[in-house]
Amino acid sequence: MRAAGPVLVLLAALGLGACAGGPSLETRSAITSSPGDSHELAIGSAGFTESELLAQMYAALLDHAGYRTHVVTVGNRELYEPALEAGQIDVVPEYAATFADWLNAKNKGSKAAPVASPDLGVTMAALRRLAGPRGLTVLPAGRAVDQNAFAVSAAYARKHHLKTLSDLGRSKLPVRLAAGDECVQRPFCAPGLRKKYGIHITAIDPKGVGTTPAKRAVQNGQDQMMLTTSTDATLDKFGLVLLTDDKKLQNADYILPVVNRSRAGSARVAAALNRLGKVLTTADLAYLNEQVDSWRRLPEDVARAFLRSKGLLPKG
Repeated sequence: MRAAGPVLVLLAALGLGACAGGPSLETRSAITSSPGDSHELAIGSAGFTESELLAQMYAALLDHAGYRTHVVTVGNRELYEPALEAGQIDVVPEYAATFADWLNAKNKGSKAAPVASPDLGVTMAALRRLAGPRGLTVLPAGRAVDQNAFAVSAAYARKHHLKTLSDLGRSKLPVRLAAGDECVQRPFCAPGLRKKYGIHITAIDPKGVGTTPAKRAVQNGQDQMMLTTSTDATLDKFGLVLLTDDKKLQNADYILPVVNRSRAGSARVAAALNRLGKVLTTADLAYLNEQVDSWRRLPEDVARAFLRSKGLLPKG
């Protein structure tokens, strides 16, 4: 509830009311307006480090391509997605599988069957089918992926010859898992680990996703494994390593830009943004996150330095 004040101020600044204007979803699919190429573009960020870094990189690339941009921080998808549809935000970084299932639930309700899968092609087809009628264009997925991942201590992995989640399942070792409370029911967490890999989860230690307490619990042996993300850059500091999701329990959460078609759907915008997807890897993104979260560098500075290092911006 403490975030309500800033959110309302931000919505007012964006011109967002309780109901967005424009055509309804039922009629929007019949609209065939040409892709827009507005000179001034608002880049949306969801407010966490990775989203801020991606938004800053998008802004820098579009600035370099001749656009005028500004980054707008909106705290969650429930707020920024309607703003994107309405054209008050023009570009956002998104995650293919998560966004596909979110749009599907928005259409059909929270109990709708998932449309995303570990297969990127299937996931992208579903995402584009859902995004198009809402006036959104989904650009190609890049190389970087941010999805659930599971880490153990390096010593534990060496002792039991573990490199993959399948190895852990075959070992029949009892595993106490540090994760969020929702891991008990989420299909991509404890239920999936049991069903797909045969991992013997004995308990969920509710220490959150990728938190320092969770890492310390695995480091000291209180827990045997923790839930984190594939772009977690601090595992080495705790002597932890990721186990490969070799049977693809996790969906294809590749990072990609989503744009408002009528304002930023041009080939020129796509060309500028697609340059990043071709070079940014999962390991790169983890390192960039570390620079902001551990080194306390500004996201804008980290973003520009990376783009210069890859030749996407002029040095100097």
